[in-house]
Amino acid sequence: MTIALLLSNAMNGLDSTIISTALPAIISDLHGIQLMGWIVAVFLLGGAVTTPLWSKLGERIGNKQAYQISTTIFVVGALLEGLAPNIYFLIIARTIMGIGSGGMTAIPYIIYAEIYQDPVKRGKVFGYVTASFSTAAIIGPLVGGFIVDNFGWHWVFYINVPIGLASIAIIQWLYRAPKIKATASPVDYLGAALLTTGLVSLLVGIEMIGKLPVIAIIFILLLSLALLTGLLFAEQHAVDPIIPSRLFKNRYLVAAFVMFFLIYGFFVGFNVYVPMWAQGLLGTTAVIGGVTQIPGSITNFLGAQWSSNLERKWSTRTVVMIGFSGMLIACALLALAGAHTSYWLLLLAGAFQGCGIGICFTVLQVSVQQQAQHRDVPIATSFSLLVRMLGQTFMSSIYSVVLNQSLTQGVSQSHGKITMDMMNSLSDATSAKSLPAHLLPAMRQILHLGLHHIMGLALILLVVGLAVNVFAFRQPRSHVHWTFHLPSLMHHAS
Repeated sequence: MTIALLLSNAMNGLDSTIISTALPAIISDLHGIQLMGWIVAVFLLGGAVTTPLWSKLGERIGNKQAYQISTTIFVVGALLEGLAPNIYFLIIARTIMGIGSGGMTAIPYIIYAEIYQDPVKRGKVFGYVTASFSTAAIIGPLVGGFIVDNFGWHWVFYINVPIGLASIAIIQWLYRAPKIKATASPVDYLGAALLTTGLVSLLVGIEMIGKLPVIAIIFILLLSLALLTGLLFAEQHAVDPIIPSRLFKNRYLVAAFVMFFLIYGFFVGFNVYVPMWAQGLLGTTAVIGGVTQIPGSITNFLGAQWSSNLERKWSTRTVVMIGFSGMLIACALLALAGAHTSYWLLLLAGAFQGCGIGICFTVLQVSVQQQAQHRDVPIATSFSLLVRMLGQTFMSSIYSVVLNQSLTQGVSQSHGKITMDMMNSLSDATSAKSLPAHLLPAMRQILHLGLHHIMGLALILLVVGLAVNVFAFRQPRSHVHWTFHLPSLMHHAS
């Protein structure tokens, strides 16, 4: 039974790295480089805004059925992605897949608590969870690159179908769900609606910068602001609010949430655009481009293991600063790198990035659970997951805008020699072979400038995050240490 849940964790781990490997081929085939940010953003947003709703659904129909429904939606989304005839169909299908991912992220941890009452046994299971995600994340680039190079990018998504169906079948066969409690708090439908529409409006407003008139962008952003403001008022009167306002009265928690947003906003830029750097600028294959993600997957796991030893020697704030230092080194290496930088520099940067995130995540997540009131530990942990996913969602949209602006400007300055279709082809090593050889240096310079701006923006995020850690993340003198195993590893599905 546990194997079935581990499969869901493995699917999330696989998708987190395999999509980065396949993206250059996808946008080349579907001519979607200008909508690249949407491919990443809609998946993350779908998972983020539905995660609280899936847990509420589990309270009413049972976690077993909620998990099976969410996994089915994930599988359907994956199948539709593989069948996508154009970039718009792909984005819609990826949204469906993201909605399913929200349930696959949260519900397994609730089921683990139902099955493994003994904390020692549950701890061992969480070790398997870590191993399944890390292994999938490590082999994802290799599998994705091999599939793209030999079968086409469509099969990157089809691979999820048999795995998901197997997980659903095993759960149905082996898991005897406990009886559903008759009493449950009412679902905060108004809060959920305001949260979803507000965040989607904000995403659309950011993504449409440069594509719609300024007045239209301002209107969309004001609408988003109004909806999110309405959310704040609605949550004050909700019996069981999705986002309790009392969380934000704790400065320590707010600082941790802000750092989560900034860290994972940096992470998505690194995760998505470094494989493109390898393929578009260095001309590597999809497999070799995907390998850039492996050092980070390995050092992420190691950093998480090292964090506990570091906390025995230094304060939480100091350990977080060490993690930020690793990420700053990684980002600075690429922000200063030229278009012809060594492939080994990408691997080195990946190693620093993974270690820094592994350290910061573990320490910050434990700190959130320690500093939250006892009744708010589950809510605070779930909200930290939401914040991380939102950091990735909105920064992926902003990175997309930055890249589009750079590409559009570079293409216009070429006086018709270079087109956006040619820039789409450049991002995939196979299609790049058909491009005029004498234009490749100029095209790579245009792409490099866009990637350079993205890494510069990511570097700013990390500097702001480091400042928050130094000036705002000051641990209260007295605090209670809570033992709360259930959500402690939820980052492995993000």
